Amino acid sequence: MSMMSYFLVSVLQSFLPTALLLGLNWSLRKTPHVRPLIWLTLLGFFAGTATGINLPTSQQWVLFCTALQLTLILLFLLSQLVSLSKVGYFWQLVLLFVAALRWGQTPNLSAITATNVINTDLLLNISAVVAGLILVAFSGTLMTFCMRQLRYLRWPLLIILSLLLLAPLSGELMLVLMKLQVVELTKSLLSYVAKVTNINSLNSYVCAAVLLFSGVIYLIKVVLPRSIARAEPRPIEHRKAVVHYQNSRRIFVITLLLALLTAGAQLYWDKVASQPPRLSEALPVTLASDGLVHIPVEQVKDGKLHRFVWVAEDGKAVRFFVINRYPDKLRLGVVFDACLLCGDQGYVMEGNQVICVACDVRIFIPSIGKPGGCNPVPIDEWDMTDTELTISKKSLESGLNYFSTIVTLEVTDPVDGSKLTNTKAEHRYTFAGKTYFFSTAANYEAFRDNPEKFVKEEQ
Repeated sequence: MSMMSYFLVSVLQSFLPTALLLGLNWSLRKTPHVRPLIWLTLLGFFAGTATGINLPTSQQWVLFCTALQLTLILLFLLSQLVSLSKVGYFWQLVLLFVAALRWGQTPNLSAITATNVINTDLLLNISAVVAGLILVAFSGTLMTFCMRQLRYLRWPLLIILSLLLLAPLSGELMLVLMKLQVVELTKSLLSYVAKVTNINSLNSYVCAAVLLFSGVIYLIKVVLPRSIARAEPRPIEHRKAVVHYQNSRRIFVITLLLALLTAGAQLYWDKVASQPPRLSEALPVTLASDGLVHIPVEQVKDGKLHRFVWVAEDGKAVRFFVINRYPDKLRLGVVFDACLLCGDQGYVMEGNQVICVACDVRIFIPSIGKPGGCNPVPIDEWDMTDTELTISKKSLESGLNYFSTIVTLEVTDPVDGSKLTNTKAEHRYTFAGKTYFFSTAANYEAFRDNPEKFVKEEQ
């Protein structure tokens, strides 16, 4: 669901401002013929997407493309002084090509499928793209209908939507000029670039606001007067008034729904779908008197991901999980909740899939316990009997470097017996596999010079 939401939102962010601009563009001109409009739209979309995917990444190319896009948008604004239909068709192709070019450069576009075959993920992601394009097309069409009745809003909305596209482009232009050392690198310019190049998430909200505003004005200026006009006593005029009212009411309702859908899709992505999965609570485990962690087999044989955490003497929290890798036989995978590629963000289980939180890669469950790729790091030395799983302290300590979480513990300075917390201790020393903490530099130096003395006293 998260990837579906991502592709839907990426389509809205890339194409909705352009679709609304094209809606305003056609509101000035004669109603276009459907066939050439569809062909130009498809040509612009596929040609732009293919160009964006294969566009060279050198700074010179980035400079050229960014400057070209800025120029085209400014020329588009100037062309709105001309009402020729041919001009409308031209911008239908050009603006869609530009929008598709930027969409084709979306970093995660390749994630539309993780395999070379048709599977459920591919179908769902393509469905999200198609749904987004349909929503975009309806939005542009409704904008045309509304603005033909509200022509005085046309130029203000043209400027707002153009600025929405020009702002990030201007930031990208400044950034590439600074990289090429054409423009001096300054704090104020960097601040501007950082602000305007990260506003794509606002595209959907601004476009939803434009649709909502247009719909409300349309309601006040068109729908309500037509509702009153239905009182016309003459039969023919009355029927015409009813038809006009019903059409205008339908336009208003659909515009309102499109605004809500657009804002809702972006809000769902921002607040829900884009948030990383939350790890299930890790069950604390401790070493028994034999220096081993003991886990009942009955507790972990159900095929679910069972997460545990062991806290070392220095407070470092080491997470690991146990999972039965096969549904019809007992074959446990015992691994650290981290991988060599993505770090310690961990893994979650959704349905019958184990997923890396950092990169969203699906892990083949029978491969858990084997090294390589994004698989969790195996715990090499562990034993299992018919009733329990045991893991040695040495095996758990081998995973200390994979984790960064420190648990606050109260510890004792072995030199003077004072109490302190491990996270606030400025001095520490590891001896015989155990970490000791010190309240002063003098205590640290005394222990370092003769640790056996204080360890013996401590015992």
